[in-house]
Amino acid sequence: MRAVVQRVSGGGVFIPKENYSAEIGKGMVILLGIKTDDTLDDVNFVADKCCNLRIFEDENEKMNLSLKDINGEILLISQFTLYGDTRRGNRPSFIDAARPEAAVPLYENFISRVKSNVGDAKVKTGIFGAMMSVKIINDGPVTVIVESKQQ
Repeated sequence: MRAVVQRVSGGGVFIPKENYSAEIGKGMVILLGIKTDDTLDDVNFVADKCCNLRIFEDENEKMNLSLKDINGEILLISQFTLYGDTRRGNRPSFIDAARPEAAVPLYENFISRVKSNVGDAKVKTGIFGAMMSVKIINDGPVTVIVESKQQ
């Protein structure tokens, strides 16, 4: 499992076909890629790691605070393209990305785990598999990658 985590001053997701939108203020946008062999252990590791990352500045302008410490929000977006393999040719191969029948339950478990970490009201999501417009106002910029296979 791979999560690209961006510290943001705000963010949003818009899905016109579904008449859906969600927005957050200060917090993080998590772009989540699910790999073919990911398990619930991967979900728990990555979700907990993201929620506890100390990427927010304290009073001394040091990155010492977590999302929980600042009472921030999360916008979670599924993104299978994070497992696009570009080593050969010019068109990415997505063979390592989990198929929806395996990915959706893990994505839903990830949402539940994050909500249990920071609270239901603090977590907004996109819609799995939908074409989305995502607004990310990166703060810093701060962007980190969390991968479960590096535990």
